[in-house]
Amino acid sequence: MNTQQQPSTQFLTLEESAKVDAALLSSPEKFLTRLTISSWKLLKHIARDYNVAIEDLTPQQIVAWFEQDGKIRREQGTEAAYLKW
Repeated sequence: MNTQQQPSTQFLTLEESAKVDAALLSSPEKFLTRLTISSWKLLKHIARDYNVAIEDLTPQQIVAWFEQDGKIRREQGTEAAYLKW
Protein backbone atom coordinates (compact mmCIF):
# COMPACT_ATOMS: atom_id res chain seq x y z
CA MET A 1 0.00 0.00 0.00
CA ASN A 2 1.36 3.42 -0.98
CA THR A 3 0.48 6.09 1.59
CA GLN A 4 2.41 8.99 0.11
CA GLN A 5 0.79 12.35 0.75
CA GLN A 6 -0.15 14.24 -2.38
CA PRO A 7 -0.70 18.01 -2.17
CA SER A 8 -4.30 19.21 -2.05
CA THR A 9 -5.78 15.72 -2.15
CA GLN A 10 -6.69 15.34 1.48
CA PHE A 11 -9.19 18.13 2.02
CA LEU A 12 -11.03 20.77 0.06
CA THR A 13 -9.09 23.30 -1.93
CA LEU A 14 -9.90 26.97 -1.39
CA GLU A 15 -11.72 26.99 -4.74
CA GLU A 16 -13.83 23.96 -3.83
CA SER A 17 -14.65 25.45 -0.45
CA ALA A 18 -15.68 28.74 -2.08
CA LYS A 19 -17.97 26.87 -4.49
CA VAL A 20 -19.63 25.07 -1.59
CA ASP A 21 -20.01 28.38 0.26
CA ALA A 22 -21.63 29.96 -2.81
CA ALA A 23 -24.08 27.10 -3.27
CA LEU A 24 -27.70 27.66 -2.30
CA LEU A 25 -27.53 25.14 0.55
CA SER A 26 -28.29 25.21 4.25
CA SER A 27 -25.40 24.98 6.71
CA PRO A 28 -25.97 21.25 7.35
CA GLU A 29 -26.11 20.64 3.57
CA LYS A 30 -22.84 22.56 3.09
CA PHE A 31 -21.20 20.50 5.82
CA LEU A 32 -22.37 17.25 4.22
CA THR A 33 -21.20 18.46 0.80
CA ARG A 34 -17.72 19.24 2.15
CA LEU A 35 -17.60 15.88 3.91
CA THR A 36 -18.69 14.07 0.74
CA ILE A 37 -16.09 15.78 -1.46
CA SER A 38 -13.34 15.09 1.08
CA SER A 39 -14.46 11.46 1.41
CA TRP A 40 -14.52 11.06 -2.37
CA LYS A 41 -10.93 12.31 -2.57
CA LEU A 42 -9.84 9.92 0.17
CA LEU A 43 -11.61 7.00 -1.52
CA LYS A 44 -9.82 7.86 -4.77
CA HIS A 45 -6.50 7.72 -2.90
CA ILE A 46 -7.36 4.40 -1.24
CA ALA A 47 -8.46 2.93 -4.58
CA ARG A 48 -5.14 3.98 -6.14
CA ASP A 49 -3.27 2.31 -3.26
CA TYR A 50 -5.13 -0.93 -3.95
CA ASN A 51 -4.97 -0.44 -7.73
CA VAL A 52 -8.74 -0.81 -8.10
CA ALA A 53 -11.60 1.41 -9.22
CA ILE A 54 -13.42 3.23 -6.41
CA GLU A 55 -16.57 1.22 -7.08
CA ASP A 56 -14.58 -1.99 -6.58
CA LEU A 57 -13.32 -1.04 -3.11
CA THR A 58 -14.69 -3.23 -0.36
CA PRO A 59 -15.47 -2.16 3.19
CA GLN A 60 -12.72 -4.55 4.32
CA GLN A 61 -10.14 -2.76 2.13
CA ILE A 62 -11.20 0.63 3.49
CA VAL A 63 -10.92 -0.59 7.09
CA ALA A 64 -7.54 -2.20 6.35
CA TRP A 65 -6.30 1.03 4.77
CA PHE A 66 -7.26 3.04 7.88
CA GLU A 67 -5.62 0.44 10.12
CA GLN A 68 -2.41 0.63 8.09
CA ASP A 69 -2.40 4.44 8.04
CA GLY A 70 -2.95 4.46 11.82
CA LYS A 71 -0.10 1.98 12.29
CA ILE A 72 2.21 4.19 10.22
CA ARG A 73 1.18 7.21 12.31
CA ARG A 74 1.86 5.39 15.59
CA GLU A 75 5.17 3.87 14.49
CA GLN A 76 6.63 6.58 12.25
CA GLY A 77 4.81 9.76 13.28
CA THR A 78 2.08 11.92 11.84
CA GLU A 79 4.14 13.19 8.93
CA ALA A 80 4.70 9.66 7.60
CA ALA A 81 0.95 8.88 7.54
CA TYR A 82 -1.41 9.99 4.79
CA LEU A 83 -4.01 11.45 7.16
CA LYS A 84 -2.62 14.25 9.30
CA TRP A 85 -4.52 14.23 12.58
